[in-house]
Amino acid sequence: MSLTGWDGERSRLLAAGAGDLAGMALANVVREYPHHETHWHVEGVAIPAPRQLHPAFYGSCDWHSCVEMFWVLVRLLRHHGDLVPAAEIRRTLDEHLTARALAAEVAYFAADEHRTTQRPYGWSALLELTQETATWDDPDAARWSTGLHELSAVFVTCYLDWLPRATYPIRTGVHDNGAFGLSRALPYAGYLADHGEPRLRQVITETAWRWFGADHDYPGSWEPSGADFLSPALAEAELMTRLLPATEFAAWLHGFLPGIADRKPAALFTPATVTDSSDGLIAHLHGLNLHRAWCWHRLAHALPAGDDRIPAMLDTAHAHTHASLPQLTGGSYAVEHFLGYYALLLLS
Repeated sequence: MSLTGWDGERSRLLAAGAGDLAGMALANVVREYPHHETHWHVEGVAIPAPRQLHPAFYGSCDWHSCVEMFWVLVRLLRHHGDLVPAAEIRRTLDEHLTARALAAEVAYFAADEHRTTQRPYGWSALLELTQETATWDDPDAARWSTGLHELSAVFVTCYLDWLPRATYPIRTGVHDNGAFGLSRALPYAGYLADHGEPRLRQVITETAWRWFGADHDYPGSWEPSGADFLSPALAEAELMTRLLPATEFAAWLHGFLPGIADRKPAALFTPATVTDSSDGLIAHLHGLNLHRAWCWHRLAHALPAGDDRIPAMLDTAHAHTHASLPQLTGGSYAVEHFLGYYALLLLS
């Protein structure tokens, strides 16, 4: 498969599924229960309802997934507005991304007991959403981004405090993964740097090199773990595509995963088997398949033209996409509350 052929297939898949993606996200962001809340417990003090704690982002089972669903809505509206119910999406964004609701979110996460909550997955999801609105020349987006900038400032401060103290990377395939968090935060860090605030980009870049720059012979054959929705190996490689020019990245990748042209290790080229999509942890593996597909796509585009690893990457991206993309809608909420984010990340 060629890069052109794969990109054409992605475009066709997005055109066919954009309406379903939007409908799923619209339903998710207002679905308060079931809900998982990561909250500091104080004896004798009841935990308020999700809508009270998070008036902007109370739906989609948990805070970070709700933020991701809002990113889905904004990105579809911005780039594919002719394929989705644009008026309904704008109404939903107007109802949730208000100055009052976002100020309540700021107050929650600025509290000392909540400053490490959502680290780094939710932090970066919010920065990603903010970057999408901040770089869009649209009056509504400008209004939404004002409150989002204030909330993002809380997480920027958290990143600047945490990363210099984080001696070791976290390489799990779930929310704590450091590489995926840094990768998602980098575009907004670049936006801040372009507007006279370079510190976050500097710290992320320094941390990425400190954590991953010297890595080689990564044990990709050990993947996946049974609840992964991220590939630790590929998340790290994808992050490095953002820090290196093509020829230097090609050399780094050869040392990191030396068997790609021969489709080794086989574990990274074989879609994960999902035996029970109603099991919340096993269902994560659908996310893993789409995350891998996105990473392989990103790696293929980052290599110099004609690199002999590109065909293996694109074939694998295709296989992983079709292993789990059909699970996007109509199935268990264990899948539906989060998978749309990974689908749009891949297809857009």
